[in-house]
Amino acid sequence: MGPLPRTVELFYDVLSPYSWLGFEILCRYKNVWNIQLQLRPSLIAGIMKDSGSLTAMRFLTAVNMEHPEMLEKASRELWMRVWSRDEDITDPQSILAAAEKAGMSTQQARGLLEKTSAPQVKNKLKETTEAACKYGAFGLPVTVAHVDGQTHMLFGSDRMELLAHLLGEKWMGPVPPGVGAKL
Repeated sequence: MGPLPRTVELFYDVLSPYSWLGFEILCRYKNVWNIQLQLRPSLIAGIMKDSGSLTAMRFLTAVNMEHPEMLEKASRELWMRVWSRDEDITDPQSILAAAEKAGMSTQQARGLLEKTSAPQVKNKLKETTEAACKYGAFGLPVTVAHVDGQTHMLFGSDRMELLAHLLGEKWMGPVPPGVGAKL
């Protein structure tokens, strides 16, 4: 039996293609490395002060608050729209289409989109972004590993081999054997 699950936090914004790379790799490795992956939608504009993803990230924050089991699929679909199909993720209709493609009902997606202006959602996104900054973030993605009572902050999607080392795990490339890519 392997080690107990360790917590790894991924702070990300769908406007960042490098966040997408880190997201996909960590989603593939979460069971291989026996980690509890906490997806933390953050606002890159809150860190880098210039971004157009506010509504999309508020939407993902609402998803995380109410339907965390849908966060991985909804995040992936927003990345697919902006980075694979060159579609606008600032338009509410585009966000709704992404949510439905991720498996949400129209009613569920509309309800979450309406909550993007709610103070609870705005505050949660702000808190998550501030948490990334407190760890030392200066861009996204930021991965935070909590191992043996220590916290390790890694910037960028090209630090997965170092993360494997910190976890005492083996790095087997971006797609480990037996785990297919979900793109």
